[in-house]
Amino acid sequence: MNIQALMQQAQSMQKKVEANVETAKKDLANKEVHAEAGSGLVKVTMTGRHVVKRLTIDPSLLEDEPDMIEDLIAAAINDAVRQADELYEATMTGATQGMGLPPGMQGLF
Repeated sequence: MNIQALMQQAQSMQKKVEANVETAKKDLANKEVHAEAGSGLVKVTMTGRHVVKRLTIDPSLLEDEPDMIEDLIAAAINDAVRQADELYEATMTGATQGMGLPPGMQGLF
C-alpha cells in the first residue's frame, strides 16, 4: 500500500467534503422555516442559519397582557430554532454523506 496515494485520496475527500459543506451552508441561508404560537397569533420566519426574517403579531393580540405576548413570541422563536436545527442537521448529513462520519459530527462544520 502506497502511503502517499492514501494521503492524496484523503486530501481529495477532505476537499470534497469542505466544498459540500460550504454549498450546504449557502443553501441553509436561503431556506426558511415557519413557526407559530397561539394558534397563529404570532408567526416567525427564520432561515436555516438562525436569522429571523419576519415576526408577525396578530393585531388582536396587542390588546392582551404584555406577558402573554412575550411568551407567545418566545414560543414561536423557540419552535423556529428547533426547526432550523433539524434543517441544519439534515442538510449537513447530506453534505457529508458517504464520508462515514458518526451521527452528530456534522456540527463540526
